[in-house]
Amino acid sequence: MRPLRLRGLTIPNRVWMSPMAQYSAGPDGVPTDWHLVHYGSRAVGGVGLLMVEATAIAPRQRTTSSDLGIWNEEQATAHRRLTSFVADRGVVPAIQLLAAGRKSSHQVPWVGGGQNGPVAVGDGGWETIGPTAAPIGDLNVPREAEEADLDEVVESFTNAARMAHLAGYQAVEIMAAHGYLLHQFLSPLSNQRTDHYGGSLHNRMRFPLRAVRAVRAAFPAEKPVFVRVTATDWADGGLTIDDAAVFAKELATIGIDLLDITSGGAVRAREARIPVRDEVHVEFAETLKKASGLATAPVGMICGIPRAGEIIAAGQADAILLGRPLLRDPYLALRHRMDDKSAWPVQYHRGL
Repeated sequence: MRPLRLRGLTIPNRVWMSPMAQYSAGPDGVPTDWHLVHYGSRAVGGVGLLMVEATAIAPRQRTTSSDLGIWNEEQATAHRRLTSFVADRGVVPAIQLLAAGRKSSHQVPWVGGGQNGPVAVGDGGWETIGPTAAPIGDLNVPREAEEADLDEVVESFTNAARMAHLAGYQAVEIMAAHGYLLHQFLSPLSNQRTDHYGGSLHNRMRFPLRAVRAVRAAFPAEKPVFVRVTATDWADGGLTIDDAAVFAKELATIGIDLLDITSGGAVRAREARIPVRDEVHVEFAETLKKASGLATAPVGMICGIPRAGEIIAAGQADAILLGRPLLRDPYLALRHRMDDKSAWPVQYHRGL
């Protein structure tokens, strides 16, 4: 696959690693040896861009106490160990910036109730905020965010963008999907405010767009900024693809470079789950690409590297993000380049 140019960045190919949370940092949010080995293996494995997992912009915006963080210089310095290794392999290091909102202060997936297991303040958790004082699933009831809370979140996004640059990341992605804080404001299923942040789509977009503008202004102009967007909530009364198209057009005016296309997550209802079908987000990516003029990259149930190439060649998307397949096989992309010895590390040439 040919390279993709976004601003001053050339991404060597169009098969990318999607952010997949590892829940393996300490309470300080600093990357560990696990992260170096995990991401290092995928960098060696031949992806063009490697998106480090959802990384909290502030302590109260973590999902768990084991989330990565990017809110101070100590963390940024530790992240450089990852970014330098990834970049040295010719792969673009990128990072997803997260404000969890009401989907915060829960257990890691393999303990107790996992992502639906709340952690109370007295047990090491923290107060959460949301657009409305309504919980998601069984998690803690959030406090309805006040103007000062939103100012703090925007400042945290600004600071995180600067820390990401200091850490050596060549692109950042803003999480505005899967039921996290920015999506919480976008979706009428989670936003029942009656002020200028609620009601109409125009009002519900107000805070997410403010956060996105802050990141774009704080991150160097030559480096691209992506946004992960929810194409639909898969629920009556929720976001639709038409709503997502309006949001995408607004993102284009801000100077966003690429949309990472996904769906769902606003509520925990069974009927609102993402349908299990091949290429579930490819059609949405094509629709939002046409509506906004932005590059797009769908994630979810893409049937292999050859099919990814066909989707891109057909102009339905500009890149493909792979998540679970790369958890199962870090060298998936390389396995489709067995005849290209130059793509493989010299240490592995004997294996060819």
